[in-house]
Amino acid sequence: MEKTEEPNANKKCTTKTRGFRGRANPPKHQYQYQHQLLQYSNQYGFSNQNQYQRYYPALLPLPPQIPLQLALTPPLPQNQSFRTKTHLYKPSCKLNNPPLVASSDTQVRNVTISTAPEGLVRPKSLPPKGDNGRRVIGARTSQALVTARRPDSGGVEGPVISLLANHFLVQFDSSQRIFHYNVEISPNPPKEVARMIKQKLVEENSIVLSSSFPAYDGRKNLYSPVEFQNDRLEFYVSLPLPTSKSTLPKGEFNDLLEKPQKLKLFRINIKLVSKFDGKELTSYLSKEGDDWIPLPQDYLHALDVVLRESPTEKCISVGRSLYSSSMGGTKDIGGGAVGFRGFFQSLRPTQQGLALNVDFSVSAFHESIGVIPYLQKRLEFLRDLSQRKTRGLNGEERKEVEKALKNIRVFVCHRETLQRYRVFGLTEEATENLCFADRDGKNLRVVSYFKEHYNYDIQFRNMPCLQISRSKPCYLPMELCMICEGQKFLGKLSDDQTARILKMGCQRPRERKAIIDGVMRGPVGPTSGIQGREFKLDVSREMTRLNGRILQPPKLKLGDGGHVRELIPSRNDRQWNLLDSHVFEGAKIERWALISFGGTSEQKSYVPKFINQLSQRCEQLGIFLNKSTIVSPQFESTQVLNNVSLLESKLKKIHKAASNNLQVLVCIMERKHRGYADLKRIAETSIGVVSQCCLYPNLSKLSSQFLANLALKINAKVGGCTVALYNSLPSQIPRLFQSDEPVIFMGADVTHPHPLDDFSPSVAAVVGSMNWPAANKYVSRMRSQTHRQEIIQDLGAMVWELLEDFCQEVKKLPNRIIFFRDGVSETQFYKVLEEELQAIRGACYRFPGYKPLITFSVVQKRHHTRLFPFETDPSSTQNQFFDENVPPGTVVDTVITHPREFDFYLCSHWGVKGTSRPTHYHVLWDENQFTSDELQKLVYSLCYTFVRCTKPISLVPPAYYAHLAAYRGRLYLERSENTGYMRNASTLSRAAPPKATPLPKLSENVKKLMFYC
Repeated sequence: MEKTEEPNANKKCTTKTRGFRGRANPPKHQYQYQHQLLQYSNQYGFSNQNQYQRYYPALLPLPPQIPLQLALTPPLPQNQSFRTKTHLYKPSCKLNNPPLVASSDTQVRNVTISTAPEGLVRPKSLPPKGDNGRRVIGARTSQALVTARRPDSGGVEGPVISLLANHFLVQFDSSQRIFHYNVEISPNPPKEVARMIKQKLVEENSIVLSSSFPAYDGRKNLYSPVEFQNDRLEFYVSLPLPTSKSTLPKGEFNDLLEKPQKLKLFRINIKLVSKFDGKELTSYLSKEGDDWIPLPQDYLHALDVVLRESPTEKCISVGRSLYSSSMGGTKDIGGGAVGFRGFFQSLRPTQQGLALNVDFSVSAFHESIGVIPYLQKRLEFLRDLSQRKTRGLNGEERKEVEKALKNIRVFVCHRETLQRYRVFGLTEEATENLCFADRDGKNLRVVSYFKEHYNYDIQFRNMPCLQISRSKPCYLPMELCMICEGQKFLGKLSDDQTARILKMGCQRPRERKAIIDGVMRGPVGPTSGIQGREFKLDVSREMTRLNGRILQPPKLKLGDGGHVRELIPSRNDRQWNLLDSHVFEGAKIERWALISFGGTSEQKSYVPKFINQLSQRCEQLGIFLNKSTIVSPQFESTQVLNNVSLLESKLKKIHKAASNNLQVLVCIMERKHRGYADLKRIAETSIGVVSQCCLYPNLSKLSSQFLANLALKINAKVGGCTVALYNSLPSQIPRLFQSDEPVIFMGADVTHPHPLDDFSPSVAAVVGSMNWPAANKYVSRMRSQTHRQEIIQDLGAMVWELLEDFCQEVKKLPNRIIFFRDGVSETQFYKVLEEELQAIRGACYRFPGYKPLITFSVVQKRHHTRLFPFETDPSSTQNQFFDENVPPGTVVDTVITHPREFDFYLCSHWGVKGTSRPTHYHVLWDENQFTSDELQKLVYSLCYTFVRCTKPISLVPPAYYAHLAAYRGRLYLERSENTGYMRNASTLSRAAPPKATPLPKLSENVKKLMFYC
C-alpha cells in the first residue's frame, strides 16, 4: 500500500463540521439497531464478498461478510434463550364498537359548488360519511359533490379483441372479521427490527395471541383474523442488537468506534382499536348498492398489509414495489448505481370484484462498495482518486461530494460491527487536520488514533471525513466506510443510467407476462405466505380475461399546395407520412437566425449544408423557410453557455441585428448542456423569440426524418399546425358539439423538483385550445407554487386568462370546458376535484352570467395495469402476433375498471419497444353527460392532432402540452435554484419551504405561441 508522509505535529487541529442544507431525515429515535444476518446473505443473493476484498485497506484484517439488511430474525447466541415477558391489562370497558383510527384526511372539508345540470348523479338524502373523503366531499349546501358515475354499461363501438390484464381476482370471505391493533414499540426501532420483534413476539406468545398469525406493516398497524385474549397487552422482548446512540457527547469518539453488541430490551404495547368485516366492501363492489357508499379504506388497507406480509420479509420494500435478486440478479448501470428487478402489487376495486394488480418493476439502488470507489464511479472529477491519494477537494467539489453522499447509510470495515450510520455531511477540514477529545479531554488527531488503535495509516488524508451526527462532531474516514446495500438511488440518473434502467424494464409483452406469472407462482410473490389462508383470502394465479374494443382511426386533413387532402391512417401502427403531402397549415418564416455553441471545425462546416437542406425540407412540407438567415450564422464557444450575462448579450445582439423582429432562432450545440435552460429562459422572457435547439452529431447525418421533425417543431412554434381532423368534432359528436357553440379543451399538470431537492418550488401549467372546431392550437400559462404542492394554487387566474384569450380568438366564450388533469394519484382525486373544480368555477364567475358545462377528467400514465393479447392457441404458427402490443385504439371499460365510477383504459399509440402502457382516464365530474363511446372517440381523435409527430400519441394532447409547459417553467428556475442550493449547502435544517420564486414573465411576442412544444 502506498505510504503517506506523517503530518507535522504542530499542524492546526479542528473539529469544525459541515452539514447539509435541508432535512437529513434522521431516525425518529436516538437509537439505531441492526440485526445479525450472516447466514442469510448468500441465501438471498446479496453477498458482496468479492468487492470487500477488492476495496479493504491491505493493512487491516478482512472482516466477515456484512450482508444486506433484510427483515429476518437474527440467530440467538449459543446457550442463550430470550423470551418475551407478557403483561395483560383488562380494559375498563368492553370495546363493542371501538372507533376507527383517525387519519389525516378523515375530516371532510367544506366547499361551495354550484348546482349541476339536471341529470347529474347526486346522493340521496343521506348524511355524508367521512371515511377518508374517498367518495363524498361535504358542501355548505345540502348537496354534496359526488364523482361522476359511469353513464352506461360501457362503449360498444369498434371490433372486439380478446385480452389479458395483469389483475388477479381476490376472493374474500365478507363475514371474516379483522381485528385492528395499534402497536407501540419503545424505544422506536427501524422497520426491519420492528418486524423481527413482531416475529419473536408471535412465536413466543401463541396462547395470548389466540394462536393467530397476524399481519404487520412494520409501523403501528397489526391485523389479526381472531381476537386476542385481551384488548390491551404489554410485552417485553430482548434482541441481540447493537445499542450505540446516534448522537454522542463530544468526548466519546472512542465509544463510537468500539461498540460491543448487547441485548436490547423493547417494550411493546398492543391495543385493540377497531373491528371490521368485508360486508361494506362487498356492498361497494356490487352494482346494486347505493351510489353514495364510500370505499371502506380500513378493510382494504388491512387486506393489502396481509398480502404484503410474506413478500416484505423476503424482499427490499420501496413504496408499493418489492425488489429481490432472486428475480434475475442486479445490473451495474454506472455512476455508483445498480438496477434491481422486482414487482409491484396493489389491491384495486374493479367491476369483477377485488383484484390484485401485479406488475414487473425495476429501480436503481446505490451500489454496495466502499465510499471511495463509490465516489470514483459517481463523480467524474474523482475518477483518478485512487491514483492521487494526496488530492483534496475545492469548494465546489466538496459540495458535489456532499450532495452525492447525503443521507446514505454506511458501515465501517476496520472492525467487526453491525452498526449502520447515516451520512449527514462532510467535515470542514481534511482528515489530517481533524482532532477529537477523548474521555480525559485530551485532543487526539484522527490519523494518530487509527494508527495507534488499528495500526492503520489513513491514505486519503486530504479528503474530509464523513460527519455521521446531525449536531455532534462524529467523524468516519471515507476510506473505512462501505455503502449499505438495499438503498434506493434517489439522485437524478444520468442519460446513460436512465437508458440502462429502461432497458432492464423493457420487455416485450410475452416476456413481461411470463415474469408476472412467475411472481404469482414464485417463492417471493403475494401468494407465497400463509397469511392469505389465515384471513380466508384466495388469490387467483391466472390473469384476468376480458374483451376490449379497437376504435377506428379518424380521417385526417393535410395540406396539398393550398388544397386540402384527406387521409385515413391505415397502417397497423396508425402512422402516416408526409412524403406526398404538406402540413395542414404551413408557416411563413422570413426572418430567422442561427447560433452555434462549440463544435469542431469539421462540424461547423456542416452548417451551410444544414441551412440549405432544412429550407428544402420545409418547402417539401409546405412550410416557407427563407434560404438565408437574416444575419450570418454566429459561432460561439461552448463556454458562452456557462456565462448567463454573456449569453444574454450575444442573443440580444442577434435580435437587434434582425431589427428586433426575429421569428425563430435555431441553436446548434456540441452536446447537451445545462446552459440550455438559460438559453430558453432568455429567449422567451427577455428577448421574445422562439428557439429550436439541435446537436451537432445529428448534423453529420442530416436524415430526412431528422429534418422533418425539426421542421414540424419550428412550424408549430411560430403558429402553424401539422394536421387537423377531416370530420370536425361537431360532426363526430353531434349530440353535444355544434360548430357555433365553441368548446375549449384544457390540460393541467404540476411538475415537482427532484426527490433530493427540499427547496425548489413546484411548477404548475395550464394550456387551453384557442381555435374551434379544429382545437389543435394551445396557449399556455405557467406559475411556480409551494414546494411539492399538488393542488394548483393559482388555477383560477390561469383559467381566467385562457378564457379571455379564447374569447379574443373565437369572439365568444366557450359553452363547454373539457378539462384534463395530469399527474394526480388516486388518493388525491377528490381533494383535487374539490379545490380545482371550484377554482375553474370561480374563473368563470368573473365573466357576468357565464356558466359553462364542465367535464373534469384525470389522466394517468403512472399506473401498473398492462394489457396483453390473449393467446387462444399457444401452438399456432401465427403466435408471433401475441408477442406484439395491443393495437392503437384498444379501449377497455369493463371488468378491470372501477365498479361504479366513469373510467376507461385507452391505448392510443403503437408500442415500438417493451410493453405498451395504456392511459387511464378517470372522469371525476361530468356536466356534459358524455356517453362512454362519445368520450372515448373524442379522446382518441384528439390523440391524432399532436403537432410534433405524424402518429397518434399515448396521452391526450392537452395533458401532454401541459406537461411540456410545466417542464419549460421548471427550466426557467433550474440555474438560479441550483445556484441557491450550492450557496447554502452547509445549512443543516429549515423550518419550512421558502416562498416560491416567481417565474419570469413571458414576452408578449411568444405568449400566444406554442413555444414549449
